[in-house]
Amino acid sequence: MSRKPLLLKRDDWASDPQLWKGRFEGRDIGTGVTVLFYATEEIGQGPRWHVHPYDEIFIVRAGRALFTVGDEKIEAEAGEILLGPADVPHKYHSIGPGRLETTDIHLSDRWVQTNLIDPELNPEN
Repeated sequence: MSRKPLLLKRDDWASDPQLWKGRFEGRDIGTGVTVLFYATEEIGQGPRWHVHPYDEIFIVRAGRALFTVGDEKIEAEAGEILLGPADVPHKYHSIGPGRLETTDIHLSDRWVQTNLIDPELNPEN
């Protein structure tokens, strides 16, 4: 059975009228991946400590970020790609200068995320 192409308009996925920020879930378009677009101008901002039951691929499209994946810290910049393995807690934030833009590919037909208490912010836990 052949499938037809599907065009998503910006209004279908974007949560910001200017920035590449928003998402679409694979289940809504008949595919097995979910894609999140993230952007921030603020140093120190980014997704907080969380985990997914599937692999996630981070594509840094602009700027620089500090990723924490498990107990490893990795600096990545525009043009670099990082794998976040399934079931390993992770987070990242902009380290500047300039805008951070990422495309985060979730190898799942839906976005499943468990937010966690960040051990760096709550060292007694």
